[in-house]
Order: sequence, then C-alpha cells, then structure tokens
Amino acid sequence: MAAIVLALLLPTLATAQGAPVATKPAPAATRPPKAPPPRPLDPKVFDVVEHTLSNGLKVRLVESRGVPTVSYYTFFRAGSRNERPGITGIAHLFEHMMFNGAKKYGPKEFDRVLESAGGTSNAYTSNDLTVYHEDFASDALETVIDLESDRMRSLAISPENLESERGVVMEERRFRVDNDVPGMLDEALSASIWKAHPYHWPVIGWMRDIEAITRDDALAFFRTFYAPNNATIVAVGDLDPKKTIALIKKAYGDIPAGPAVPEVVDSEPEPTGERRVQVHYPSQAPSLMVGYRVSAAKHDDTFVLDLIQTALGAGEASRLTKRLVYDQELATNVSVDFGWRIDPSAFVIFAELPPGGDPRKVEAAIYEELEKVAKDGISELELRRGKNILRSHFVQEISTHGGRAHAIGHYELLLGDWRAALETLERYGSVKNADVKRVAAKYFSARNRSVAILVPDESEKTR
Repeated sequence: MAAIVLALLLPTLATAQGAPVATKPAPAATRPPKAPPPRPLDPKVFDVVEHTLSNGLKVRLVESRGVPTVSYYTFFRAGSRNERPGITGIAHLFEHMMFNGAKKYGPKEFDRVLESAGGTSNAYTSNDLTVYHEDFASDALETVIDLESDRMRSLAISPENLESERGVVMEERRFRVDNDVPGMLDEALSASIWKAHPYHWPVIGWMRDIEAITRDDALAFFRTFYAPNNATIVAVGDLDPKKTIALIKKAYGDIPAGPAVPEVVDSEPEPTGERRVQVHYPSQAPSLMVGYRVSAAKHDDTFVLDLIQTALGAGEASRLTKRLVYDQELATNVSVDFGWRIDPSAFVIFAELPPGGDPRKVEAAIYEELEKVAKDGISELELRRGKNILRSHFVQEISTHGGRAHAIGHYELLLGDWRAALETLERYGSVKNADVKRVAAKYFSARNRSVAILVPDESEKTR
C-alpha cells in the first residue's frame, strides 16, 4: 500500500493560570465498541466488461452512470524493473516524452485539446508500471481515445524532444534525490537491499545513465514497451461498454503489436547478513531508514504485511510513532512504507531525528518493537484498528471513477487479475494474530536487514 507519512509535532500541555494540577492518574482509554459486520460491496462496483484486441491490447470497462464523467487509464508494464544498466531512468523519461506530441496532435497539443474539452491528465512511473490517466466529462470520451491512440501509434521521439525532457528529468533528480534527505536515503537503501535485481536502481535513474540515453535507446524502448500488447486500458464511468469497445477498436486496432517483452529474471540471492550504508550530507539532523526484503504482491504474506505496516506506522496511535515521537522523544517523524511490487518488495521504516539525535537509540527501539511483533503479535485492538483503516482506504478508493479504474488496473498488472480486488476485504478480514507473528518472524531478522543512516557533515558543503 501507499506510504503512510506521519509528520508529528509534540503537543504542548498547558493548564489555566492558578488551576490545580491533577494528582490522579489519567483514566485508561475507553475501548471503542465492536463495530457491526461491514456491509458487503455492491457487485456492480466491479461489473467489468473485458475485451482484447487482435494486437494484444487489453480493455477493461465499467459502466457507472451516476455522474456524467469518465476516468480513462492506460497502464504499461514498463517501469524501472524493465531497464538495464546504461539506460536506467528511461521508463520515467518516457513519462515526460509522452506529452510532447505525435503525428496527429503536435507538441503540447495533448493537454490543450484535453483541457479545451474540460478534462485533466496526469501520469506516474513506478518500479513496475507507467500509468497515464485522464478525467473528463463523458461527452469527451471519443476525443480522449483519439488522443491516447495517437501517441501510442506515433509518438514524436525527436532529438530536440529527447534533449528537452532529459534536462527536465535531470533537474527533477537533483531536486528529489540529490538534495532531498528521504530521496538520498531511499536510493542508498534500495541499492543495499537489492544487489542483482533491477529494483537496485532508482525509478528516476542514475544521473550518468540519464545523460547517456540515446534516441536509438528511446526508439527501441518505445517499440517494445509502449506497444499495444504491453498495455491495458481501464475506463470507468458514464459509458456504453459496447460502443466504447468499438471506438477503441477503430482507434487502436491498426497499431501493430510489438516484439515480445523481455522476461525479468529475479536472480537476487538470499541475504547472508545485515547490510549498512552511510550517507554524508550537510543536514541539520540525522535520519535513518531500515529495510527488509519481503514478499511480492501475489504472495499471501502481502495482506499480513499491510496490517503490520498499519500497526507500526499509521496514525498517532501506531506503535513506532507513540514510542519514538511521544514517549521517548527520539524522533520527530516516523513513517512506514510497504509498496506492492511484481517481484519481492521492501518493508521500510524511516525516522527523522532532532538535531543531535542518536540513530543507535532509534535503531534499538525499532528492533525491539519488531521483535515484540514477531514474538507476541499485535493486540486484538490493533488488529481490528488496522483492518478498519485498510478497509476504509480500499472503499474510499473505489468510491470514485478514477480510484476504481486505478484499482482495477493495479490488481490486473500486479496480481495478475482484476478479480483479486473482489477478495481484498475478505483477505484482510481473515488475518489472525498467528499470521502476524509468523510473517514478522519470517522477514524481520538481522540477516535480512539493510540500514541507511544520514550523517550530518558540514564538510559536504564545500564539495
């Protein structure tokens, strides 16, 4: 699931002037009443119409007539996982290139035409996917299909476009990684967790690789990874599935399939001991990240890890926030991240310390809490709270056209079938404390641990 970032300020406690100070201990927190069984989802929420064109393009449509809008997503199985040394960052570079015009709609025309029709667009690149999406009034559906098919068929990959977007991406890297504490630590930690797998390098790529990508590299990547047989279209909203399939066939049907996408071999060896790395940077305070290599999205452990993530880092009542930020004041901010990935992912804990803070004390506290989870699990209250939070996140996502379209594509590409979404709430609900203990003991060992520490270093200012 998405990272849950908890930016917390310690509260200031004050009493009215002259008021007596209470001597009795504060009453114990009242246990919330047990919630009634959750209402099951309406089957129409995932009433998906499926179709595959002769060129391999997959189409997933959901008719939802309540509001006259449509969300249109195009998923390409093309992320940093599909790169190689020398062209790292090319998947993210293409996210930028895709808005620079094609044969029918020239430079900057995509956004101009879409905005003229009242729509908006955005995109993102991850380790496994690149995703483009539009939200618009339903009467603009044919226009959006025309825009998207044009750039899949004939994207303009000119030397000028490549150089322009290369400069944008290099500047983005300087801002989000080279001069950003979480970005630097995340990059260092990933390079430590994975030695052989493509998750070793960052999604944005290594700077020298970004500088070295050629137009021939870009053309080859586009022909392979932006071909219809490597894409899935998901549209949800005020649409007629039969008519929409006809429009998609007309617009995309003549785009030729690309070559077979090279298989990504997971050759990552099992870890043989803790890995540690230091990052020196002129920061005001230290920070640290602790990471463990865990399961791939398809594995049953994924849903258990989501619940552990919630218990450790979701909200002010979470274990690590309560201990590190409030009780011991060792950290100013704690976050826990576990993202679903096609291949084995990482469970990451990030702590920002106050100036002069001691990373060793923070590490020790984190390991103690993880050992408690492995030995005793989590309380019934924590388990129920975690299930409520995850259920709420899932239900809120699928309550909108865009969220539902994203969920369908996400499950389709990461878990192999959008129907896995139908089992999500049941799978969270079935997790027991014994599962929590088993999974925590399986992954949270020193042997499977990587640590990245940011060391404040004023000498770095002169480099």
